[in-house]
Amino acid sequence: MSFFIPAAMAQTQAPAPQGNPMVTLLLFGGLFVFMYFFMIRPQRKRQKEHQQLVTGLSKGDEVVMNSGILGKVTKVDDNYLVLDTGNNVELKFQKVAVHAVLPKGTIKSIG
Repeated sequence: MSFFIPAAMAQTQAPAPQGNPMVTLLLFGGLFVFMYFFMIRPQRKRQKEHQQLVTGLSKGDEVVMNSGILGKVTKVDDNYLVLDTGNNVELKFQKVAVHAVLPKGTIKSIG
């Protein structure tokens, strides 16, 4: 029967060489530094800029929403704002949905 199933032989392996634990710690530290500078820090910077944009909104600003809607701010609340999108159409949005504030007169020049 050993023709189909070869007999298993116990083999002893040489012990694996032990690595330096400081190298492993340095690699993990380097990975954390890389993640911080290339992922976490830029995201926090964008969040801070967007928060400043949202807190600086005032009546009369022309804005673009995340959905692409252009409008002029007619009322600003703590969490919401009302946009006049033209033809006396007013829409209410959350302030965090503002993508960018446009220069004054942009809506008139487009439409």
